[in-house]
Amino acid sequence: MQQSKYFQKALSDFTYEAASGGAIRHLAALGYTARQISEQLTFPTPFGRVQQELWKNLVDMKVILLEEPGSGRQKARVSYVREYDKFGRAAFRQVVEEDTDTAVGEWKEYREAGAAAASRLQALVEKNGEDSSYASLDFGLTAAKNPRRYEAQLQVMEERGREYVSGLPWENRRVYHRLNFRMREILLCLCEEKLYQGECFFLKTQEKLILGEMYPNSFL
Repeated sequence: MQQSKYFQKALSDFTYEAASGGAIRHLAALGYTARQISEQLTFPTPFGRVQQELWKNLVDMKVILLEEPGSGRQKARVSYVREYDKFGRAAFRQVVEEDTDTAVGEWKEYREAGAAAASRLQALVEKNGEDSSYASLDFGLTAAKNPRRYEAQLQVMEERGREYVSGLPWENRRVYHRLNFRMREILLCLCEEKLYQGECFFLKTQEKLILGEMYPNSFL
């Protein structure tokens, strides 16, 4: 019986990887949301599995960090390259890039609010580039401990931001998201409604921007 269950799981995982795994990684790299990816798949794949695979790939690509930026504890970055064999069949090859994460000894800190925060944020992203700019996010903690606040956060976002955030299986911990255009848009919506407290990290210039009032339990 145990062998049969093991075989069925292995077969299921193989079928999923062949039919959907590579496609999800490719669409994740293009910035698709969980719903958009699910709609593109031709093989029936549970939405929860799409969400988990998307999350894993965002972590692999360092779009989401599980450790504070500049802590020196980040894993090597993983990306996927689409290749074709001589018969024209597509496959994805995993590429592990050298881990260049180093610890930042001391951050130069700023605290901003309102229009000044938006201006400072944009200037720091332009100096550092999106790949070296991150914001702390407590969506998983907030959803678990204060669902009403989490719903309020979703409601003030633009539709595309709301779809992205609500489609991810946020862990019950603080995480750090790359400050790409989509996340900057989400962050500024939250700041405008005083629904964000957190920190933005800029690795090249070793600067930190504190937004909102910082409390030990800012998600409450």
